[in-house]
Amino acid sequence: MPHKFQKSMLASKFCGMQFDTPVVLLSGCVGFGEEYTRVKGFSNKDVGAVCLKGTTLEPRLGNKPHRVMETPAGMLNAIGLQNPGTRHVIDEILPQLDFEETRFIANISGSTIEEYAEVARLFDDSDIDAMEINISCPNVKEGGVTFGNDPDMSARVVEACRKQTDKPLITKLSPNQTDIQENARRCIEAGTDGFAVINTLMGMAIDTESRVPVIGNNQGGLSGPAIKPIALLKTHQVYQVCKGHDIPIIGQGGITTANDAIEFLIAGASAVGVGTALFYDPLVCKIINDGIVDYLERHELTEVSQLVGTLVLHG
Repeated sequence: MPHKFQKSMLASKFCGMQFDTPVVLLSGCVGFGEEYTRVKGFSNKDVGAVCLKGTTLEPRLGNKPHRVMETPAGMLNAIGLQNPGTRHVIDEILPQLDFEETRFIANISGSTIEEYAEVARLFDDSDIDAMEINISCPNVKEGGVTFGNDPDMSARVVEACRKQTDKPLITKLSPNQTDIQENARRCIEAGTDGFAVINTLMGMAIDTESRVPVIGNNQGGLSGPAIKPIALLKTHQVYQVCKGHDIPIIGQGGITTANDAIEFLIAGASAVGVGTALFYDPLVCKIINDGIVDYLERHELTEVSQLVGTLVLHG
């Protein structure tokens, strides 16, 4: 039975967008937004926003298999940004999405700063509500150095995209770097409107009989409950940088229950991303929403924003 005040309690603002709930479906986990609409009982009205699959300027076939492997308390993936290209997404996919149900966020990727800027320019002239900048891609002009692990390169990507659009920009921060707070500061100076914290951690799995990596790309991104403690800490660290600038955060990494989501809100996230959990329970978002409402009612709170950043550290 839906809670009487569920809708008003869960509603929140994020980068100027109205979210019906704080739950966001993460990029790469729901394709281009239409896959989960086929699941009986699923509704986009149960989520505040949907992040579409990572999109590059030109179509990409992605990595060779195996691309996905289940690991203890998690999942490794190395899809390789398989996608049909920006123009196809704008012309063929976006018109099929129901923008009345929820917000849709494009995930933009590139191998050069110029490619990021061009993808942002193209999406600016579309119905998309916002753009998430995936700065975990390797810069081919710099010998494969990942944009997201270098604050200067991260800022350059954000600045280039900022020049191409007035739509909200959400920078997806990598945990595979030395100082995530410095990276966040630089991205704020470059013009980001929000953050997604965190992207996957790099990991490996080995077939002991053949003595070769299971993943065809040799390594992949680790997601799922195994990374939640790291994601929580990184979210709290980035919140310390953001709170004086009114920059919101989508906290993500291993969220499978309402309690997980509440932890991220307390740590400083204004919204929470659900990804790996969808693979074994496509209807988990409704359960998380109901759990958040239960918590708010028990603590005599009327809206999600009253929870954000309320962590009390030991003295």
